[in-house]
Amino acid sequence: MQEKDLEAVSAICMDSFLRSVAGTLSDEGITTFSNIAVRDAFLDRMKGDNLMLVAEDNENIEGVIELKEGRYVAMLFIRPERQKSGIGRKLLSSALNHAKVETVTVSASLSSVTAYEKYGFECKGKVGESAGLVYQPMELKLNKAMHATSE
Repeated sequence: MQEKDLEAVSAICMDSFLRSVAGTLSDEGITTFSNIAVRDAFLDRMKGDNLMLVAEDNENIEGVIELKEGRYVAMLFIRPERQKSGIGRKLLSSALNHAKVETVTVSASLSSVTAYEKYGFECKGKVGESAGLVYQPMELKLNKAMHATSE
């Protein structure tokens, strides 16, 4: 992801969130996510230990993944009309090549649990809530051969 992509990435995240997650959350949760998904918040995180990748089709951004510290999927959003077309799987696969741990985690929105299960993640622990965001802790154990290629 490059700085020129930030507006499009923010728009995809918000569009997807508003269509599939926002209706299940409190106003606090919607505000919290909105603050995380704005352009400047992405820009700040780009300066940290966060890998951010985009999927493009004819120079149009179709999806984004953010892998924090090589261990945690912080964001994975696909343009709503392109969901279920393999973009998320490709982004996740690319990001996992940069994993620094053998177990990658995600705090999945409840509406995305099924998608993460299809990617091989398993639910770990009880549903939680933080700043109005409701999530299911999940993890994916990477095989050692895959992990070895990331070092």
